[in-house]
Amino acid sequence: MLYKFKSKNAGDLIMLEPDGKRVLEAIGKSPDARGIILAADIPAAISALQAAIAKEEIASKAEGVEPLDGPGLRQRAVPFIAMLRLNQRSGDDIVWGV
Repeated sequence: MLYKFKSKNAGDLIMLEPDGKRVLEAIGKSPDARGIILAADIPAAISALQAAIAKEEIASKAEGVEPLDGPGLRQRAVPFIAMLRLNQRSGDDIVWGV
């Protein structure tokens, strides 16, 4: 499954299922096939993602290993955070699966 995040003022953002689930769970959203991030919830979503990234990076430094076999949360979340910020400025929601 793919997650396709859409908004009025940003291009579509497509993530593979594991990455999409990880990002959604980090912001406290259920990784259902469909959903919405309301404009009012975007600042909290940005903060939650930044906190999850920091936590992962601190844990990886403490253990001296990479958190995953592939790219970490930072690499996967940067485009999503950019989309969140664009929509925060415009006041638009983000949807997926519709």
